[in-house]
Amino acid sequence: MRTTFTRWPLRLAGAGLLIASAAIHLDLYLTGYRSIPTIGPLFLLQVIVGFALALAILAIPLTPLARTWEPVVAAAAAGFAVATLGGYLLSVWVGLFGFREVRTTAGTVAGVLEVAAFAVLALLAVLTAGAGLGEERPARRAGQDTEDATPRTARLRAAAVPTVAALTAAAAVVFGVSVATASGVGGQAPSGAAGSSALSTTTIQGVSVLTNSAGRTLYWFAPDTSSRSACYGECASYWPPVTGTPAAGTGVTLSKVGTIRRTDGSLQVTYAGHPLYTYIGDSGPGQANGNNINLNGGLWHEVTATGG
Repeated sequence: MRTTFTRWPLRLAGAGLLIASAAIHLDLYLTGYRSIPTIGPLFLLQVIVGFALALAILAIPLTPLARTWEPVVAAAAAGFAVATLGGYLLSVWVGLFGFREVRTTAGTVAGVLEVAAFAVLALLAVLTAGAGLGEERPARRAGQDTEDATPRTARLRAAAVPTVAALTAAAAVVFGVSVATASGVGGQAPSGAAGSSALSTTTIQGVSVLTNSAGRTLYWFAPDTSSRSACYGECASYWPPVTGTPAAGTGVTLSKVGTIRRTDGSLQVTYAGHPLYTYIGDSGPGQANGNNINLNGGLWHEVTATGG
């Protein structure tokens, strides 16, 4: 079987998919994720590694190192794609480094690209592995693809291709199920949506902060005004608004408690003129992972008992 004519399309497709995925992560990094501890640097690392691997996939076949290093680079790039996908799925399932992801268009598109990149790059690694092991006839000149594979190499490839297909299918199924069951835009239940929304206080790192009835830290959003929330759609999935009839608990100044009307007609609780939200990245009481991060169009701050 001749594989020469299939390699460059695979190289171009694999590099293009990596670049497209890296571009999405770069956009997310620049538009807010850079302010999230640990997650921000990881996004930047993904961008750098993605672009570097794409460049290597295109450049190495043109050098004398192609026979030895092309399958290694292709396999590494395939592993990088599936690892990036795994990081996204973990952040959707249980949260990652204090950050909880929701279903978004950008995340879904990036996931599809990463599944496709794994399939293409793993296949490229399989098709070039024989050359790296010295199983093929030598190329006529540096940078040129080798010729037909030996029978042994052809058998190994024939056995490996179904494995790549099965792994790709498994990754696609896991990704599809995860996206389908994840909280999406508008999919996160508002905090305190039914009946009374009791406010209380707790101390986090020496600061008395406002909490909801479940003990979760409450936040205010810089773009909001005292009469209008600027957080809807995807934003409200990350930052569920505190809605319902407010009730003041211990440490809460009743005169500072109020409500505004959201566009869906629900009442959102306010404190000292700030509409209140929880954060999906807080997995329980006593956490304030959303404090001072720039996400979904502006800065977020924990609400202190004094009102700021």
